[in-house]
Amino acid sequence: MTPPAHLLHRANQQPTTVSHVIEEFHRVKRLPPYVFAEVNRLKAAARARGADIIDLGMGNPDMPTPQHIVDKLVETVAKPRTNRYSASKGIPGLRKAQAAYYARRFGVKLNPETQVVATLGSKEGFANMAQAISAPGDVILVPSPTYPIHEFGFIISGAAIRHIPVVGPVAGGGAVQFTGADAESAFLRGIERAVKHSIPKPLAVVLSYPSNPTAMTVGLEFYTEVVQLAKKLDLIILSDLAYAEIYFQGPPPPSVLQVPGAMDVTVEFTSLSKTYAMPGWRMGFAVGNERLIGALARVKSYLDYGAFTPVQVAATAALNGPQACIEEIRATYRSRRDCLVESFARAGWPVTPPPASMFAWAPIPQAYRDVGSVEFAKLLVEKADIAVSPGLGFGEYGEGFVRIALVENEHRIRQAARNIKKFLARSPDSMHNVIPIPQKASR
Repeated sequence: MTPPAHLLHRANQQPTTVSHVIEEFHRVKRLPPYVFAEVNRLKAAARARGADIIDLGMGNPDMPTPQHIVDKLVETVAKPRTNRYSASKGIPGLRKAQAAYYARRFGVKLNPETQVVATLGSKEGFANMAQAISAPGDVILVPSPTYPIHEFGFIISGAAIRHIPVVGPVAGGGAVQFTGADAESAFLRGIERAVKHSIPKPLAVVLSYPSNPTAMTVGLEFYTEVVQLAKKLDLIILSDLAYAEIYFQGPPPPSVLQVPGAMDVTVEFTSLSKTYAMPGWRMGFAVGNERLIGALARVKSYLDYGAFTPVQVAATAALNGPQACIEEIRATYRSRRDCLVESFARAGWPVTPPPASMFAWAPIPQAYRDVGSVEFAKLLVEKADIAVSPGLGFGEYGEGFVRIALVENEHRIRQAARNIKKFLARSPDSMHNVIPIPQKASR
């Protein structure tokens, strides 16, 4: 019996390959190349060869989680029923604890039922907020350089990104300025300029202070101007405050929600990862405007059941329990910062002391500035056994810098400085077999 014609036609068709299908995934196609991938590959290859790589790249806290938090986790795991699905927006006690933290730390009153959502780290919260509030074609104002999820979350959701250069340290510009009225006013002017020249009008602006990667900090005066501008221009404010408790000089970093009227237009994201050395626990928060928080909570309700209940109970214990551990963690980062600045300076690579965060934002040494941040980071892995993050990975205006994370102990930081000193003593021209060194034009 002869098969029907339409079945014969199907049999003669070439099968669609998996690679062909993947190439057509719309959201994946929109993602830019992952700048850190090549450095990570070199780092893994070097370790496979037995190299002792001093990893100052990823901001992955290495300190132990305070014991009382771990004890609460262990205690809760042993209880019946805690293995069941949890609450997507966070258990009530956890949301109340976060509201209490905002009250005592910032003097900001939050309704834990309508203005607080627990997230699987601030990164997940930020990405899901992008899904909740933006549509394809919406324009989002994002600082550059900045933490990648600030941009990628909206790219995945289909929005368009308009970068606002962050004024701060300038490669080759002598003194480095992390804060100041000039930097802040330039950013505010950048917002106004972007709104004026964007079609459609931007939907939201992202803030991130203390900044990852630049460590730049701001005060309430700046936030007041941002809120006034956002209301004038009808913009949503999305503030990333992940490093609120990692600061070394000046007053503690404020919250934009301290500004009167900010609650009308703002959602702020925080994290327990750095504050309590809980990166793998994946616990963060979004707080602020009820309508925006409600949108995030609704999207999350379709996607997850919240963090494991014992993790949420332990996070509650972190927020409600003794807070001396925060100062201990802060003091460790401060000591590492001072060690890095002092030892790198003696090695011939001056690094401005960051006022906050767990990162130093360092201009590429003059002799290697022409090769760019990615190639310089690769050179450090191959020739100095050190891993750092190339500035280009944080946006186009991050080129010319690398981010150095304070995630190794002081002994390892000093060893990194010794490696740097040997590395810098070599002429860049001697490394032509590793990377092409641009030749300066002759007169």
